[in-house]
Amino acid sequence: MAESTLQTTLYSTHLAMGARTVPFGGWDMPVQYSGILAEVNAVRTDVGVFDVSHMGRLYISGTKSTEFLDWVLTGSAQSLAVGRARYCFICNESGGVIDDTIFYRLEQDRFLLIPNAGNRVTVVDWFQRWIAEKFPTGCQIVDRTMDTALIAVQGPRAAGLLDACCLLDSGAPLSSLRMFSWGEGIFAGEGVIDRKLRFFAGRTGYTGEDGFELVVASGDAETIWKSLVDAGALPCGLGARDVLRLEAGLPLHGHEIDENTSPIEAGLKRFVRSDKEFVGSAALGHQLEHGVKNTLVGLTLPGRSAPRAEYPILDQGQQVGQITSGSYSPTLDTSIAMGYVLERHAILGQTLDIDIRGRISPGKVVPLPFYSRAK
Repeated sequence: MAESTLQTTLYSTHLAMGARTVPFGGWDMPVQYSGILAEVNAVRTDVGVFDVSHMGRLYISGTKSTEFLDWVLTGSAQSLAVGRARYCFICNESGGVIDDTIFYRLEQDRFLLIPNAGNRVTVVDWFQRWIAEKFPTGCQIVDRTMDTALIAVQGPRAAGLLDACCLLDSGAPLSSLRMFSWGEGIFAGEGVIDRKLRFFAGRTGYTGEDGFELVVASGDAETIWKSLVDAGALPCGLGARDVLRLEAGLPLHGHEIDENTSPIEAGLKRFVRSDKEFVGSAALGHQLEHGVKNTLVGLTLPGRSAPRAEYPILDQGQQVGQITSGSYSPTLDTSIAMGYVLERHAILGQTLDIDIRGRISPGKVVPLPFYSRAK
């Protein structure tokens, strides 16, 4: 029997707006509305809105919560100030990536951590294991994924649009938040009548553009979603989100990172602290000292026939790696891909061949990210 999928609180709203949905990470999610090219363009030039409620919302608190997070995360919880957020990894003992995550420090002993959709249960189980083994008192996890929604507003006009309908509790506009900071306030956009809709907003995202991610009560999600669309945000699906994150050189769990791949191999050692002990730190320290066999590279190819995951990467007819993600980039008008190759082949400017369903296409090794927004 097929395993049933979950649905976000906005699922019926997506169907009513004409979205095409697909199963993803255990959820039925919109893959596109008006079309991937139009949605990518909206985020790069204007503003788009995504339902990302399939991502987890885990609240971690207690007197040992900081010590616990410093043990299970590659980044430092101790040094994170209240009001700030940080990106890092949850690794296993061999340094493989169980998940990548953003976590926010809400109070001195309270945090919000966002795991990926398909990994949420695995992450909770992993955390509970370490709480039981090392922190049996002073640390609790509350999973609020099902009673909240997560809405991402991304693009160069995101801050202006949200300033018109959101006000932080401090009285400041949402645009006053720094990158990787958060604030709480009242949403009062179009269609909100005599109601004080609370939101939590982080100036974070997964598109390479400026933007915010809003955590709101499930019962308020439809009103807020429709208000944002009425204000001019284009509804976007996971298809556009995948192209946008690939253009920005951002990893996707299950593709660039997984439990058999380390942050060092993925070229993300800047998110791994070397001055503390944590799960996997010995293995990652060994890789930092002695190097790795395979490393992640970016590749560009002419035209629109992009390679897909697991396509072979060749040098003089011999396989030296494989693609992890690939797509046509509408922003750059060329095909782009990321993939792992033997470390000696990760030379910028080098040409490597890619086997695209039996057709050999040359790809040029280029720096990541492929696209960076103007500051």
